[in-house]
Amino acid sequence: MLRALSAGSAGALLALLLAAPLPAAADVKIGVIYDQTGPFAAGGSKAAAIGNKIAIDMINEKGGVGGHKIIAVEADAQSKTDVAINEAERLLNDAKVDLLMGVYSSAHCVPMAAKVDAAKKFMWANVCVASAVFKDKNLQYVFRPQVHSDQFGEASCSFIAENAKAKLKKDVKGIKVAIIHEDGPYGVGVAMGNEAKCKELGMQIVHKEGYAATSTDLSALVTKLRRAQPDVILHTGYNPDITLFLRQAKEAGLKWSALIGHGAGYGQIDKLIETFKDDVNLVYNVDPVAAQLLDAKSLKPGLGDLTAEMVKRYKAATGASQVPPHASMGFNQAWIFLSDVLPRAIKKHGGFDPEALRKAALETDIPEGGTVQGYGVKFFPPGHKMAGQNERSSPVVMQYIKGETKIAWPNALRTIDPVLPLPPGHAYAR
Repeated sequence: MLRALSAGSAGALLALLLAAPLPAAADVKIGVIYDQTGPFAAGGSKAAAIGNKIAIDMINEKGGVGGHKIIAVEADAQSKTDVAINEAERLLNDAKVDLLMGVYSSAHCVPMAAKVDAAKKFMWANVCVASAVFKDKNLQYVFRPQVHSDQFGEASCSFIAENAKAKLKKDVKGIKVAIIHEDGPYGVGVAMGNEAKCKELGMQIVHKEGYAATSTDLSALVTKLRRAQPDVILHTGYNPDITLFLRQAKEAGLKWSALIGHGAGYGQIDKLIETFKDDVNLVYNVDPVAAQLLDAKSLKPGLGDLTAEMVKRYKAATGASQVPPHASMGFNQAWIFLSDVLPRAIKKHGGFDPEALRKAALETDIPEGGTVQGYGVKFFPPGHKMAGQNERSSPVVMQYIKGETKIAWPNALRTIDPVLPLPPGHAYAR
């Protein structure tokens, strides 16, 4: 009788166990850091944050990653380095996030990456571009699929060199270039790339100068540029400083054949048009491409639809008619992590601790055409001078034509014949 009861009890217990729901998979907590306030917000940081959020929302709508829901714990860096570092430490130590993602400013990214790596925590950089984040640092737990500043500097010089004779009617060695930049890691990094590549190509660098991004007067710099009379000005700045430069350049009568910006504020054409109207028509910008500008046929099947959904959601969230490159940066980098790195870390390496994520990132091997921004992803390995940086990333040169963004370089991707030099009648034309 006792044996019968025991058997019956065991059966009942087994039935209860089978009917009970399995414990839910642990959430993946991602500390997402962008500048929601301060001057960097309008320079592209808010746009990138929205793109980042869209990627997380879309992944969660599909059930998360391997049954794990993605929880974004957001932080505002306030366009201040000390705040960015403090928020990173708070997210890791108090909020107990599993990794950090985002970061717009290179001035934030350089020290943050070093601190996170030293603590053996994981960081995924979506937007910041300074090569100094990785160069000769041999970081182990920090990865960036985004382009780096050396590539920005090289792209603008290569574009000018390839169009010197046909457009500017000059030999490359006759082209006069001025390089101006904010003096943080971002501006310095791009300017170094500009100087090295332009010199390599034989151009004349007639002026090179850095300034504080918080400057309230750039009239002395404008005066020096008027004396130097460059054909092309290569400018790397954020947002208020770009606005200040353009305003004071017009007031002083500074003219040029081409102005090429490098991301940040130059990537926010809607903000520039709002302030300067037609004066910013035909300005160039070097950046990772806005995904919607690419021919979907050149990408892996399905990525065109992914881009269309990102654009639709961005416009719905902001009411904007134009979707800036920073939205694609925030979205693309987050999507690469959530669709490639994180699933492999969970399936192959047993979870999403820093070591599992590090191993999974080093195994990423996405060919060209495999992301919504066109470039592939493969990270330089430990021991390389740029360990953790995507070796397959690449920017493009875009030109703003009557409020629309067109690709001017490289030739294989271009959607317009670039307008160079500025035509007569333009506010900055010679």
